[in-house]
Amino acid sequence: MVRRALNVLAQFSDERRTLGLAEISRLAGLSTATALRIVRHLTEWGALERLEDGRYVIGVRLWEIASLSPRGHGVRAIALPFLEDLYEVTRHHVLLAVREGSSAVLVDRLSSHAAAEVAYRVGGRLPLRSTAVGQVLLAHSDQEFQQTILADSEDDGSGYDVSPAHLRVVLAEINKAGAAIVERSSPSHTVSVAAPIYGASGQVLAALSIVVPATSIQTHQVVPLVRASARAISRSLGHIPRKTPTNR
Repeated sequence: MVRRALNVLAQFSDERRTLGLAEISRLAGLSTATALRIVRHLTEWGALERLEDGRYVIGVRLWEIASLSPRGHGVRAIALPFLEDLYEVTRHHVLLAVREGSSAVLVDRLSSHAAAEVAYRVGGRLPLRSTAVGQVLLAHSDQEFQQTILADSEDDGSGYDVSPAHLRVVLAEINKAGAAIVERSSPSHTVSVAAPIYGASGQVLAALSIVVPATSIQTHQVVPLVRASARAISRSLGHIPRKTPTNR
C-alpha cells in the first residue's frame, strides 16, 4: 500500500500539477477503486488536496515534511544569509542545489525581476551533465556513480550536448579549479558559475551557483564571488579545509 501511495504521488510533476481520479488511475496503473481508496487516504492525511472541480493537487503537508530534510532545508537555512549577500552584490539568479539520485534538486533560488529567464524552479530537478551545479555535484561524486552517468546516453532534455570524453575533461577541470562554468543559449543566453559546498566531514553537500546574462559580466569576475560564498557556507557547516604544505 505504501508503494502504491508513493506511486500516486509520483504522477504529479511540473507538467501535471493537477490530476483527476481517472488520470491518476491510468498513470499509476491502478484500478479506479484502488486509486480512489489511496487518494482518499492521502487527502485525509494532507498529502493531497481536492479542488472544487474534483481534481487533486499536492498538499501543503508534504511541504511540511520535506522541510525537515537536513540536505534540503537544513543546508538552505545555513546558506541563506550568504545567498542573500551574493544576490545583493550581483542582482542575478543565485541557486542552491543538492544531489538526489541521478539529478540535482534546486532547494533555493533568489532572483530579481530583471534577471535572465531560467528553466528551473525551486523543488525542480536539474540534469547533472549539463548544468553548472550538476557538474559540480557530479565532479565530487564517487567514480562508480560518475561512470554510470557518463554511460547514460539518454537525452536529458537540456539541449546542451556534451560527449562523455569531453565531460571527463570538464569534471577534472572542476576539481582542479574549484568551479564549474556552463554557457547556455536556451531559454536565454546565460552563463552559470557554480562551486561546491562542503560539510564538516569534508563531503560535498551542495552546490552554489549564480546565473548571469552572457553579455552582462565577465566570467572571471563571477568565479571568485561564487567560490568565496561557497567557502563561507562550508565554514558555517563546520568544514575545515585541509592545509596544504607550502614550499619554503
